[in-house]
Order: sequence, then C-alpha cells, then structure tokens
Amino acid sequence: MNETVQRTRADDGVIEALQVALGAGAVLSGADVPDRNARDWGHLPGIAPRAVVRPADPEGVAATLRICHAAGVPVVPQGGLTGLCGGARPVPGAVALSLERLNGIVELDPDSATMTVLAGTPLQVVQQAAEDAGFYFALDLGARGSCTIGGNLSTNAGGNRVIRYGMMRELVLGLQVALPDGTLVTSLNRMLKNNAGYDVKQLFIGSEGTLGVITQAVLRLHPKPRAQMAALCALADFPAVLRLLAGARSRLGPLLSAFEVMWPDYWQVATREVPGVRTPIAGDHGAYVLVEAQGMDEAIDGERFEAWLGAELEAGVLEDAAVARSLADIRAFWGTRDACAEFGLVLGPHVSFDIGLPVAKMDTFARASGAGLAAALPGCRSLHYGHIADGNMHIVAWVPGADPQPAETIEETVYDLVRSHGGTISAEHGIGLSKKHFLPYTRSPEELALMQALKRALDPQGLLNPGKVIDV
Repeated sequence: MNETVQRTRADDGVIEALQVALGAGAVLSGADVPDRNARDWGHLPGIAPRAVVRPADPEGVAATLRICHAAGVPVVPQGGLTGLCGGARPVPGAVALSLERLNGIVELDPDSATMTVLAGTPLQVVQQAAEDAGFYFALDLGARGSCTIGGNLSTNAGGNRVIRYGMMRELVLGLQVALPDGTLVTSLNRMLKNNAGYDVKQLFIGSEGTLGVITQAVLRLHPKPRAQMAALCALADFPAVLRLLAGARSRLGPLLSAFEVMWPDYWQVATREVPGVRTPIAGDHGAYVLVEAQGMDEAIDGERFEAWLGAELEAGVLEDAAVARSLADIRAFWGTRDACAEFGLVLGPHVSFDIGLPVAKMDTFARASGAGLAAALPGCRSLHYGHIADGNMHIVAWVPGADPQPAETIEETVYDLVRSHGGTISAEHGIGLSKKHFLPYTRSPEELALMQALKRALDPQGLLNPGKVIDV
C-alpha cells in the first residue's frame, strides 16, 4: 500500500471519529471546507485544512483535541480570523478548529461585575450585552464586529483604551481551557482577589493558541461612563506632545481614556486621501493628537476637560484644538484615527507594523524609520501613528507601484530599528508566523528557552498550532 493511500485512510479515520463524537454537521471536509478557513487577515497565502471542525460546546473542543492528539494530527484553532500575523492560518495536513459555534453569553453577574462568555462570542456582542446591563466592557478595536473573545485573549489584545483599562490580560478573571491532549481545565474565577496557587490563566493569555484552546472566559466589567469628552489637537512638535500627555495624566487622572498621536505623514494621507474623513484642524502642524476622556458627570467632568485644554492652550503647548460638542463630533474625530482601515484601498499593497517603544523614543524612531526606509528603498513612503501613551506605534510602509511589495527589506529595516531602540516587534497583534523570525530581536535567549520549555511541557508532540510563535 503506497503512502498516499495510507495517509488518505488515516485521514478518513480521524474525520470519521470526529463526526461520531461531534455529529456529521460539525465536521466539514473535502469540497465542503470553506475558503475563509484557509487564512486570516494577514498577507500570507492560504492553506486549505484537511477538515474544519465546529464544536458547539467546550466538551466538543476537548473531544476534537483528544481525537487529533491520539492520531498525531495537528490542530489550528480559529476564531474570527481577523489576526494579522498568520496565527490562525492552517499548516499542511492540519484540522482547523473553528470556535464560530461556541458563541453566547453564559452569565452576567451584576454583583461581581463579571460576564462569563463562550470563546467564539464576537467582541461587539459582549460590548452590547454589557451596555444593556448598565456596564462597560472596555476592550475596543476596529474589528469588533468580527473578532472573538477567544482570539482577543489569545493575542492579549490592546486596542484604543489601554491607557485607562489595560490590555485584555487586565480584563479577564477566569478561563476554561482545553489542553492539547483534550483535558478540559475549568477555572472560571469571578473574584478580583484570588491568590490560591499559580494563576495558570496567564499561561494561555497571549499564547496564540499554542498551549491550549480557550473555551470560556470570565470578563471583568466596569461602570458605564456617563460622560465622554474628546478633543482634536494640533501641536508644533513631539516635545509638545509629551508635555500634553504629562498634563493630561496630571490634570485628568483616571478620566483619560485615549491619547492617539498622528505624525504629519499619516495626517496628510488620512485627511486628504481617505474619502469621508473631515477635520476641524486647519493648516500644517508638527503633530496631531486625539484626546478622549470618560467620566461619570457631564457637567463636572466636561468643565474639567475644557479647563485643562484651555490651560494647555494658554501655556503654548497647543497650536490649535477643537472640542467635540456632540457624539457626532466624537465619531468624526475618531474618523481621522480610524482612517487607517481604508489604507488598503487608498494606498494599494503595503506592509503594516505593530511595534512598541519607550514613549520618549517614539519621535526619534519615526524619523529614523522614514529615513531608513527611503535609503534602503528609494521612493519608499511610510506613515506613523498609534496609541503612543501605552507605548504602541503603528507604521505603514510601501513603495508606490510595487506589487508585490519588497516586504522582506521593509521588515528588516523597521525591525532592526526597533531592536536598536529597545522596543518590541509586537505590541498587540501577536507573533503568529509572520513575526516569528524576528522574535529574538525582542526576547533574550533565556526567555526563548523558557517559552520552548513551556510548549514542550503542555504540548510535547507539538500538535497544537504548530510552527506559530516558537519552534520546539
């Protein structure tokens, strides 16, 4: 019997076992495998999985892993497929474990201010459920309608309001996780204080589905803000940005919820080339900042916000500023920052980055990045923007008219500069496949060895999301 026939029969055995355990409708194979399960939002080409398994409950996830583990079949977990680093992209011969049917709110506990959800629940559904109950779930990102809580946890997502509420790691109290061998570990803690032994959930948050598959989560809710203030500011240079940030932290304190900085290279494209973006700021300036604050009393907190802005204007920190007078104004202000979602249509093929840097080094880095890319690739353009106050910068780089883009040279140039500036190659998007080569730029040999030891301990066969993040 030749190898192809043997492999086909082995595949049939695994698929049949999965169909028996989960029901035939939960297992898609052959021509029934959807094209969308071959890739995520990253730039890597798709790979069709041997099957797509869609469990409806945590026990089904555990059964899938147990069957595939026994057969030596690799499994790639998939959520909303909105990742940008290839973390949910199948590897050859793998089963794609889709959590799309593991969707729903299990419990909302107003006394503990927690919500227990299944991992396949879209972020926007969680946000709306919290809103309906008079609470606020603080994570927010542009893919809110498509991304799922399990995926947010697997990459330790950040988003727009990290400066006030923290990363996803700070927004979860308990997890249920299926281990690579199919063991279901339930630790759905709802207490803020729980120091009973190791906090094992931290192993799985940010591990990108390489150590276990998150099936349920207990999320931490916050009081629903009753006042929202925003201003769009123009400044002369980056030192003025740092002075504005220091003033916002000092005068607004916990009200400060977002501090988004846009360099002139980004601003010009966002406001002049992206359709529908409007801004009340006229003229050219050295930097642009969107400041947002959230409070509990519109009269008191709104007055405090405007008094702070007025003081910054009088002190010469600001060259110009516009204060939002309505929710429509706030949405329009955020439109300047969210214009990056349209860059694929406006700029064509490009390479994007999600890096972290010490805040004081960000302008030096932006200048070095623009100059370095132009030197390495004549005609290369780059845009710089990001959350900044939490140390997160985004970069878009491209050579106009080039298709495909010289991605390797662009990445080497940017990540070399990240390394020399003491930054990180990933602030909130993860590592996946596309950044794995550059992980040593950010992590020490000792850290990498510890990651490998953890992977070997939990997944000795290397079957769960193989090849992602770290090699074993």
